[in-house]
Amino acid sequence: MLKKLQTKHISLLVGAGLSAFLAGAMFSAPEIGKSVGQWLQQLMTNQTGQLSEAEKTSSAVLPLVLQSPQERATKLESLIKGSSPLDRSRARYLLASDLINRKQAKEALQLLQGLENDYRPLAPYILLKQAQAQQMLGKEAQASDLRQAVLKRYPQAPATGKALYLIGAKSYQDRAIAEFPSHPLTWEIIRQRLQANPNQPELLLILAKNAYDQPGIVGFLDRLIKEPNLKPEDWEIIGRGYWLNNQFGKASTAYGKAPPTAKNIYRQARGLQISREREQAIAAYNRLVQEFPEDSQTGRALLQLARLTRTRQEAIPYLDQVVSKYPEQAGAALVRKAQILRALKNQTGAAAALKLLVEEHGGTKEAAEYRWKTAKRKAKAKDYKAAWQWAKPITTNNPTSILAPRAGFWAGKWATKLGNKEEATQIYEYVVANFPQSYYAWRSAGILGLNVGNFNNVRQMNPEIIELQRPLPTAGSDTFKELYLLGQDRDAWLQWETEFRNSTEPTVAEEFTEGLVQFARGQHLKGISTIAKLEDRTTPEEQAEYQTLSKKIIYWQARYPFPYFDLIQSWSGKRQLNPLLVTALMRQESRFEPKIKSIAKATGLMQVIPSTAKWIADKEKLEKTPDLENPNDNIMLGTWYLDHTHEQYGNNSLLAIASYNAGPGNVAKWLKTLPKEDTDEFVEAIPFNETKNYVRQVFGNYWNYLRLYNPEISQIVAQYSQKQPQLSSNNTENTNPKSPI
Repeated sequence: MLKKLQTKHISLLVGAGLSAFLAGAMFSAPEIGKSVGQWLQQLMTNQTGQLSEAEKTSSAVLPLVLQSPQERATKLESLIKGSSPLDRSRARYLLASDLINRKQAKEALQLLQGLENDYRPLAPYILLKQAQAQQMLGKEAQASDLRQAVLKRYPQAPATGKALYLIGAKSYQDRAIAEFPSHPLTWEIIRQRLQANPNQPELLLILAKNAYDQPGIVGFLDRLIKEPNLKPEDWEIIGRGYWLNNQFGKASTAYGKAPPTAKNIYRQARGLQISREREQAIAAYNRLVQEFPEDSQTGRALLQLARLTRTRQEAIPYLDQVVSKYPEQAGAALVRKAQILRALKNQTGAAAALKLLVEEHGGTKEAAEYRWKTAKRKAKAKDYKAAWQWAKPITTNNPTSILAPRAGFWAGKWATKLGNKEEATQIYEYVVANFPQSYYAWRSAGILGLNVGNFNNVRQMNPEIIELQRPLPTAGSDTFKELYLLGQDRDAWLQWETEFRNSTEPTVAEEFTEGLVQFARGQHLKGISTIAKLEDRTTPEEQAEYQTLSKKIIYWQARYPFPYFDLIQSWSGKRQLNPLLVTALMRQESRFEPKIKSIAKATGLMQVIPSTAKWIADKEKLEKTPDLENPNDNIMLGTWYLDHTHEQYGNNSLLAIASYNAGPGNVAKWLKTLPKEDTDEFVEAIPFNETKNYVRQVFGNYWNYLRLYNPEISQIVAQYSQKQPQLSSNNTENTNPKSPI
């Protein structure tokens, strides 16, 4: 978040403190420039993180989708005259759509003539495009005939739901409600009817079941619960709608009337607990334990019962049950048990619980967290050997933990302090190969001497970027995929929502595709969140599916999308800033939401505070007041300020990024008080957790954009993954200390 410039602190930022910091920074890697060779012609296999041949979308048309209609018009005309049959059809459809958007209906009709037979996946949408063009020309009869043709030829296609809506007569609307209840245009019909007559519970129930994630749904749920004749399965639908909209108290009431499944009872109890209805929550949790003793939800219920006890001692039997019967929750139970025993002055019991955590449940996230805390404590005491011994196993025992790359990197640093450079190199290579998405992979790659930049030179780099193209969805029909890849975002969304019948319990492939659709609709924050939470899948089957997907470049490119590419490139060039660093900061600040606001009124893509915007506008003598919700204005101001913070710190990007978040006054203080000989120790010592995480996240973002979109680095990382380096057993004695103390 941009802070208003505090000029009184500038004098504190120069001299011995800053010089010592810069001297302690890592060596400068050679600059990544536009002289890098062409993008790899032979893509690696899935294990390398590259697109496989099966996933690669070979087309001359699809890369043009990300260009403006004006930019691509001539190129599309050329492809219509000479390209593969599929690309000719794609080019005709895309150019016709552009022409319709510019009200050039006659020219569009010429392109669409006969295309229905040539481009079968989009046949019903081609008829709807023709109808739209005819309507523009005032030919209502021809437009009506074309829509009727959609109903006749493609009665079950989602496009028919759109045709029924456009025709608009009541009988056609009735058909839309009956046959296409998950179509968003059907929801619009229902909303219109409810506005005219609110007393229609069957329509409210359709919205509750199919439109639970749409704006205003809570109001419809509030009306629905007043109906007297709801069935248990209806209450389950209502409960899910409330739950997914964070209305936990209302969800609890609804789940209490739903079929008594383990999931429903747990949500009922949890909603009561969140609503501070303690006794009722305990009763519901106990019911779950009694009726579903083998279900995994019961392990979670026992953990909650342990939290709800009157005394610490009463919690221990619940925790012991979790440890003995529910291994998925055993780590959390053992940590809680150790905390309770320590509070009860039972140090021996606490030690035994932690020993069991490490030795019997070492693969849990809680075991990783405990190991890491112990390693940090040992390192602080300068016992680097013990720190290394505690940290290193996390990388192999807990490979899915967020701590694994961090522990690996620091194990390498501590091995270096112990004089074992060969061991350190091996660990750094392992981090790059096995945790390529992490900030610590970037730091490891820098230490290994790779051309990835460091805090001192990353600002000046100007990496080559591959030609951008939308990733191929992993679920959905051919019709949906074509609409999505061609940038027909509204129709793609309508098609997907109608097809996506498993939305409450989606597969990994379906949820990934849902995230792509959210991106296409401009919901970048929601899209990133949807795709990122795939890593939280719990069943072995889902985890296996996620692991397969996560080895593909399309997954990571979706987590690190590149909206506003042209504006970022333009303003980064004017400020002489690395465009990937600007993109990285923007992703962290706003998740690319142009109208998002913070509590402090920071606004837009780069979260510019209005007072800072005014200060910059006055300084630059701008003719008009910038609009912070306008992407161009926001990026103009944000890049100006990022350039300014770099100038303050001799182009050291670590300090510039930290200042962007915490302000120059705090950075000046840290330069006086924190260790400056090692930049990684400086980052770890930043006293503001928000800023510490911000620095790591921004540079982690930068690294991901570099490895995903720069051909040179993408190839190098792929080569490390292909080598699959292994960690040797520790040769400085045992790597798995027995004592948890």
